[in-house]
Amino acid sequence: MSLGKMILKEELSFGGVGLAVGLAAAVGFARFLKTELYGVATYDPATFFASGAVLLAVAAVACYIPARRAISVDPMISLRCE
Repeated sequence: MSLGKMILKEELSFGGVGLAVGLAAAVGFARFLKTELYGVATYDPATFFASGAVLLAVAAVACYIPARRAISVDPMISLRCE
């Protein structure tokens, strides 16, 4: 497995855990926020899916930038610095 894939897999696993915890919290707090939701059902699956997909896409882009930087560094140079 390449270094880039390893970094992306590790960081996106954190994003997936955060997404699962956030989804559980959103479902739990949805009934309390019922009065604030205008034009959206309390437990609208399309809204939950769309917001989760956007957050996961942002996490993927945020993970890709450091992974790309790590791939471009020469391993010998980084080992000499440590």
